[in-house]
Amino acid sequence: MIYDNPIFFEKNRVYRAYKGGKLLGSFVGDGSDDGNYPEEWIASAVEATSCTSRVEKEGVSVTADGGFYLDELINKYRREILGDRTELGVLIKFLDSAIRLPVQAHPDKEYSLKYFNSTHGKEESWIILATRPGGCVYFGFKDGVTREMFSKAIDDSETDPDAMERLLVKYEVKPGDVMFVPAKTVHAIGAGCLILEVQEPTDFTIQPEHMCGDIKLTQREMYMGLDKETCLDCFKYVQTPLVKEQPVILEQTNNVRREMLIGKNQTENFGVNRITLNNCSYSPDASAGVYIVLSGSGAVTGPDVSRQIKQGDYFLLPHNAVGKCLISGTMTVAECFAQ
Repeated sequence: MIYDNPIFFEKNRVYRAYKGGKLLGSFVGDGSDDGNYPEEWIASAVEATSCTSRVEKEGVSVTADGGFYLDELINKYRREILGDRTELGVLIKFLDSAIRLPVQAHPDKEYSLKYFNSTHGKEESWIILATRPGGCVYFGFKDGVTREMFSKAIDDSETDPDAMERLLVKYEVKPGDVMFVPAKTVHAIGAGCLILEVQEPTDFTIQPEHMCGDIKLTQREMYMGLDKETCLDCFKYVQTPLVKEQPVILEQTNNVRREMLIGKNQTENFGVNRITLNNCSYSPDASAGVYIVLSGSGAVTGPDVSRQIKQGDYFLLPHNAVGKCLISGTMTVAECFAQ
């Protein structure tokens, strides 16, 4: 059965107002260039809502074998895929920004419940996979920035493209950097970053900047149907220094190293581990976990599936498949899961 084996998916690029995708194309080997499909949503059961969708159920992954939407497959085989869980509980993306993204923040659970009728906010984490020259992120307000200053910068951003950026702290980033983004923290991914983004399973983004590159955002894209003052409540007006997380070794042998990149010290919502294999086999054990090849190559096998995998490939490991599958080869793999 499908839930006794690793589940693979069709390509799942999502439309965005910002440009990007060339680094992602190089990473996954599909040759794509910069355009308005700069994100790949990975084993996703979440529908895109923060931009105008171009296709039905945009953002929801479709299985490579059988063409099933993942959310519908989970509804049909919930216990077999998720075990005791009621939902997958995590959203994972490749994201490649050729330009600076709009200044933004994401809601916490309380804000989401009040305004979006959702029990999930949008904490997120970033793992930098590659950069273009000058790759950077903007994170946290500079000392002394107030709600009133930020509100004025929003208005000014219609004609001054740097009005909001000047209020944030800029950080250079490099491949391998790992960062956690708490809810309500102001940020903007800078130009030139290919990121593996692991987050709570929503598409809630408050991005009150008027412009995204040379594209004027609609009120819906900026405020998600809310008014400006309500959206200003989605930002914390305090200094929040960016912390580059250090991996914690969970397991170390001659051929296998397993490290925790994001864990319960950062969030109760999701976790990210990094598994490095040196010409060996490993039995993955994250029930309803998503596995992404970050480098190298090898194979994954299950009772009815044997498939070669390489950098950029990914699959979902259903609950029923735990203990029945092996990852083999020389590669580094991200293991992502809901806590």
